[in-house]
Order: sequence, then C-alpha cells, then structure tokens
Amino acid sequence: MTFQYDSAFSRNLGLVTVAEQNILKSKKVAIAGVGGVGGLYAQTLARMGIEKFHLADMDVFELANFNRQVGARMNTIGQSKVEVIKQDILAINPEADVTVFNDGVTEENLDAFLDDVDLYADGLDFFVLDLRAKLFERCREKGIFAITAGPIGLSTALLVFDPQGMAFEEYFQLCGRSDLDKAVRFLVGLSPKLRHRHHIVDMTYVDLMAQKGPSLAPACMACAAVIGGEALKILLNRGTINAAPWVKQFDMYENRYHKTYNLMGNRNPINRLKIRIVRKMVNR
Repeated sequence: MTFQYDSAFSRNLGLVTVAEQNILKSKKVAIAGVGGVGGLYAQTLARMGIEKFHLADMDVFELANFNRQVGARMNTIGQSKVEVIKQDILAINPEADVTVFNDGVTEENLDAFLDDVDLYADGLDFFVLDLRAKLFERCREKGIFAITAGPIGLSTALLVFDPQGMAFEEYFQLCGRSDLDKAVRFLVGLSPKLRHRHHIVDMTYVDLMAQKGPSLAPACMACAAVIGGEALKILLNRGTINAAPWVKQFDMYENRYHKTYNLMGNRNPINRLKIRIVRKMVNR
C-alpha cells in the first residue's frame, strides 16, 4: 500500500483542524535520549503527524531496558537506540525527515542539534543533569520551548520551560552543587509533593548515590501522553501553557492529579526543607 499522509493522520481531524494538521507536519522536534521515555515521545509525536525530528543518543539496547523502553526487543539488543527509533518513525511515516546524532548531544553539536527546532522534548536519563541544564539554557537563548516529564514511581511529573519565563537553573538551582545534591534538587523540583514515596515497596532499589532507581512502563507511557498533549498546545499556539514554576504530577497509583505553583522553585523555603530531608535520607 502506498503511504498517504492525509489518510494516515485523518483520524486526528476533529481534535485538530486540517490547517493545524499541516502546521504539525511542518514542525521539527528535537529529542535527546530515546530510551526510557524519548523513544515513546518520538513514536507519539510521529503518530500526531509531526514529520521532522532531531534524535540524539549514544547508547545501545540491552536486556535491562526491556521493562520500559519501547525500542528494546530481542531483535534490537546491541543496536543503536537512535537508529532503532529512527526506523520506528519511518515505519509510521516513511516521508519523515529524521536526523540522528549517534554520539548523543555534546557541547560541540548542541547548536546543530537545536538548529531550526520548534520544540525540545527532554528524554535524557534522570541523572544526566549537567548536559540537561546546558540544553535547557541553549533552548532559552534560541527562543525554544523545552519540556521535561519524569516517570516517578507510578506517576509522571511535567515541567514546561517557556523561553520568556522562568529559567531551568533559576528553578532547579543546580549550579555549583555536588552530583548527589543535583540529583536531590532535580527530584524535589520535579515532584515537590514527593507523593511517589508511597509507591515504593523496597527502598533498597533506590540509590541516588549510585545513580539507580526503579521505573515502570506505565509511568513512561504516561510521560509520552503528557508530552504529546503539551507539544500539541505549544506547536499550535492554543490552549493554556502552565510553564515553570508551575509543575504538574499525574499519579496513577493514588488516582490523583497535583498542580503546584512552586514559587521560586528550589529557592522556596519549603523546597529547601524537603531537599535537606531527602539528602539526609540518602546519606543514611
């Protein structure tokens, strides 16, 4: 069967107009990290009809990825994640324009990765914080919206950074901190309510110092859902965008939705107290 864009994405119509679908077709999205959540972002956005992608990842698939990573299959073990996800996009839309960065994102290729990009969707591993900060800073400089969603317990937390609004560093306060302190601050900033602590049944599998933590496929899929919804609003310039310091958490375990105006981000006195408590727990 011959691929036809209009037919392939006709069921989007009604939720988007014909004109809006053509706008989505023209947009370019950059995704750094296509493992746990990034591969799902790519597939979700491709099925929305977005046709241009910049994908970056330096890793290959392995058995430990099977519980959550959409590209991890027996026939992809040892294969480049970014090449597998590229082929997944092309299997959905053979007319898609997909540029891959096999060495991941580096300071040297940062501008090329964000060149002519309309939106950045953050798929980096939780503990990749220095590079994440640089990416968000460069997005701000280039006037690009940047969104991140974290699979935390059986929930997803969503943060949107408007290039005209609160900056990533202003919100998280990571600069000059130790690696452990950066991880604690990122966790508290991403999920100020810390509700996910009730999801964990065995804390021995949580080790921020060793950069290890559990994750489940439903939470990763929920990340893709909220990223897709937010991307639609940003790219079509409609709907309400609650940018940082607003943070939202969708909790599938407790059947709750938390929307928090996290005033001053991690400079908020309550957040600073939580950071101290979490740090003490980690040290113990």
